[in-house]
Amino acid sequence: MSEPLKVLVTGGSSGIGLATARRFVEDGAQVYSLDLQPPPEDGGIRWVATDVGDDAAVRSAVEQAAAAMGGIDVLVNNTGIGAQGTVEDNDDAEWHHVFDVNVVGMVRVSRAALPYLRHSGRAAIVNTCSIVATAGLPQRALYSATKGAVLSLTLAMATDHLREGIRVNCVNPGTADTPWIGRLLDAAPDPQAERAALAARQPLGRLVTAEEVAEAIVYLASPRAGSTTGTSLAVDGGMQGLRLRPVQ
Repeated sequence: MSEPLKVLVTGGSSGIGLATARRFVEDGAQVYSLDLQPPPEDGGIRWVATDVGDDAAVRSAVEQAAAAMGGIDVLVNNTGIGAQGTVEDNDDAEWHHVFDVNVVGMVRVSRAALPYLRHSGRAAIVNTCSIVATAGLPQRALYSATKGAVLSLTLAMATDHLREGIRVNCVNPGTADTPWIGRLLDAAPDPQAERAALAARQPLGRLVTAEEVAEAIVYLASPRAGSTTGTSLAVDGGMQGLRLRPVQ
């Protein structure tokens, strides 16, 4: 029997990150959430308080988790924040902040984890990207720009670290039923109509679940995907590739 995977999940205390951490635990992995908030206490997930915007804090958290687990096999870069609006609607400070969390935060955690991943023998990094990296959605200019950067970063990292035995892939969720989307719906004039509109733009006719994205992440991180690197896996209800005819 192989040794359990040693896994770090950033943003692993809620939404897609929590679903991913729980799924790894189900498979018997050791899992640490690197997040500002702790995960629920019933999931077997350990936690280190981490601000991905602080390089010293990131290095300390990764070192602490690696010491406790005896190394790192898998890094899931999931922490991210959203933004709404066209290019006119977000000021320079917000552009810098969202890029710092969504892109540079990913760099900070990866940079801190790489020395451990190089010694794994089965190392994988999975980055949480988005449908907005490959399809234009309204009112998402800033968020889309960061996720486009994540897609390119994934390819660059996959190239740089392939010969070190580290696979790097990303998942591209469609609109997922997460706390962030819940907050957007709560702020809408008609939350029920807004939810129906978001569901309708995905060919499958519903929002993606956090658990479905988690399954894709766990697959990409596992030895079962040992020949898969530099790939973006869409979990979007067909939103990227399918063009259904309208119902008559």
